[in-house]
Amino acid sequence: DVQLQASGGGLVQTGGSLRLSCAVSGFTFDDHGIAWFRQAPGKEREGVSCVSGSDGSTVYADSVKGRFTISSDNAKNTVYLQMNSLKPEDTAVYYCAAAKWGALGPHPLVRLRLREYDYWGQGTLVTVSS
Repeated sequence: DVQLQASGGGLVQTGGSLRLSCAVSGFTFDDHGIAWFRQAPGKEREGVSCVSGSDGSTVYADSVKGRFTISSDNAKNTVYLQMNSLKPEDTAVYYCAAAKWGALGPHPLVRLRLREYDYWGQGTLVTVSS
């Protein structure tokens, strides 16, 4: 069975940092794309960042560019999201998701769309206090 386990959320002050982890199992990491999404109260779920398991290419939402970094450890089947300079508007439940991309994957412009992903983990709550 495909499983994604997100962890690392918590309460942090504005300007602080957190690192989220997504441990994946049940599929070959190398031919999948893994993404982080988030959903704030009363808002739609939105893509934050994704990484290709095959070539390590990444995509970021404009709102997090320069502050968040996604990385993967293929040996550990784990994807990380390092979040720096956190703002209150980053407060949300963060989810990791996966999709089978093969060698090429979808066009980068669509890689943060919800419908591109088939497998979802449970969320981890990130709260940034002002």
